[in-house]
Amino acid sequence: MSLPQTTSPASCCPSAIAELRLQAHQRLDGLLNFCLADEPARGFLAFEKALLGLLLSLGQILVQLFLRHRHEHLDLTAWLTRGYRLSDAGAPRTLKTAFGPLEYRRAYLVPQQGHGPGVHPLDAELGLTRDSFSPLVIGWFCRLATRLSFRLSSELGGMFLGWAPPSSAIAEWVQGLGRPAQVYLSRGPLPAGEGEVLVLEFDGKAAPTATEQELARRKGPRRRAARACPHGCPRHRGRACRQGRGRKKRRKKGDKSKNGRSVTLVVMYTLRRGEDGRLHGPCNKKVDGTFGARKKALAWAREQATRRGFPPETTKTVQVVVDGELCLEPRLRVLFPQAILTLDIRHAQEKLWQVGRLFHAEGTDELAAWVEPLETLLYQGEVSRLLEQLDQELGRVARHGPGTKTRRKKLGEVLAYLGKRQGMMAYGQWRQQDLVIATGVVEGAARYVVGERLDNSGMRWIEERAEAVLLLRCIEVNGDWEAFWAWAEQQRRVELDAGLPVQIRSKVPTQLPEAA
Repeated sequence: MSLPQTTSPASCCPSAIAELRLQAHQRLDGLLNFCLADEPARGFLAFEKALLGLLLSLGQILVQLFLRHRHEHLDLTAWLTRGYRLSDAGAPRTLKTAFGPLEYRRAYLVPQQGHGPGVHPLDAELGLTRDSFSPLVIGWFCRLATRLSFRLSSELGGMFLGWAPPSSAIAEWVQGLGRPAQVYLSRGPLPAGEGEVLVLEFDGKAAPTATEQELARRKGPRRRAARACPHGCPRHRGRACRQGRGRKKRRKKGDKSKNGRSVTLVVMYTLRRGEDGRLHGPCNKKVDGTFGARKKALAWAREQATRRGFPPETTKTVQVVVDGELCLEPRLRVLFPQAILTLDIRHAQEKLWQVGRLFHAEGTDELAAWVEPLETLLYQGEVSRLLEQLDQELGRVARHGPGTKTRRKKLGEVLAYLGKRQGMMAYGQWRQQDLVIATGVVEGAARYVVGERLDNSGMRWIEERAEAVLLLRCIEVNGDWEAFWAWAEQQRRVELDAGLPVQIRSKVPTQLPEAA
């Protein structure tokens, strides 16, 4: 059953395809005449600006032509046999596209028994959700939001399109995409061309979160905007806003607390041994992170390692590089029983410099000369000899006297730190195999995944909302945005074909993953 033709309710939405074709031809002829017009005084800047506007208007007509054609040739037989009946043959709708907002019409069906939501078969066939924006526009602004704040995403997009959705809509789109992003990062397509050595690096970085006081203020009633200066000057408006609010509590000196919630980051990649005998890469580097339980991040790493061809019983080389947290080691030993657990050598080096600064001034040649032989032992993997020398240094420190208590305490802490991690410090052997001995990759990921988007001035996140931004940013920096968007589009099409109401925009934050 095809739809009957309907008359147009407004001039912005012509009913006849012939009329739209005529408009498109007229607009195209106008474009050609515009390009060939003899106006010597017109510069290229003015020409390009005007041309862009004309092309957008032509694009609107072409999109309307496409929608009208699909509307008139839509076969409703499959929907009618599923228990629906036609309620409106031409229900109007305004859709905001890359070419601007436009109106089109589509059939509206309701269940014959009167139970359940109605459906728009044309929207289901085209993959259009209830967001009133085209999928391309939603994808553009959500992708911008992985790199910029919601407000800047709206403003920057508006600079090029001439219009933009509000920042609140972008934020809710991002929240709505948080759940499919979680699924994609766990079950999405696997990369091709893996190397023979799998490397996993773990680290954490905190993002500022809202305090209970700030959350209570957000949930409370909105204050009326302060009246502008009677003279029409906004200069004194800030003072009026502060009246009645009281003085802001000042921080104590040196207090830089940001009420941070730590993100657990995992970077996974492979290395391929070349003809020169060295390991080259990284290959197929993927970053994932979560504000949720750390056990969940470790479980994700285990699952993805298995999916990429490195199960727990694998005989291939798996290396896990961490920053030295002892609580990680026993969990990783269970999840990766055959893996080479490695302490980031930079953390061990920092301990040596901390001890050296107890005896020599910062930046002096004496300090460098004291640390250098110890670093040599560290890189050679001679950890036992290194610990012996530090223990001898501890024995030479007097038990009484100025500064001796601090020196003995710090030396004892460093000896305990390195001693507990001695089995993770065979750097000499690993350097000969050209394996990884530092967490430089995940340290960089902490900066550009979390720091550059979630840890900017003035930001105070709710963890569940920040989780959605984090997941989408991981997909973007992994270079998987286009693949993710096509995958998410396919998931939505399945729901639309089932007659379900689908909307990307959501006010419900992404739930943090919990430990099993």
